Amino acid sequence: MRLSEIQNKDVININTGMKVGNIIDVKVNSETGKIESLILEKKKFSSFFSSNDEIEIYWNQINKIGEDVILVESLTI
Repeated sequence: MRLSEIQNKDVININTGMKVGNIIDVKVNSETGKIESLILEKKKFSSFFSSNDEIEIYWNQINKIGEDVILVESLTI
């Protein structure tokens, strides 16, 4: 699977059923070459005063990567 394919998927929190955000980057371990986490641009709500616009989803938080969505759990946003 390519990064461009992952970026097109919606990231959904399985605890709330809500969309978390859009994937804008990945963090790769330089020694092992494995993906450590996904960096998401936080979903924009009606608030313009949010100081943290990025969310880091660690690889072990990913429950399932499907055809259209990525299901994640245990998010503290």
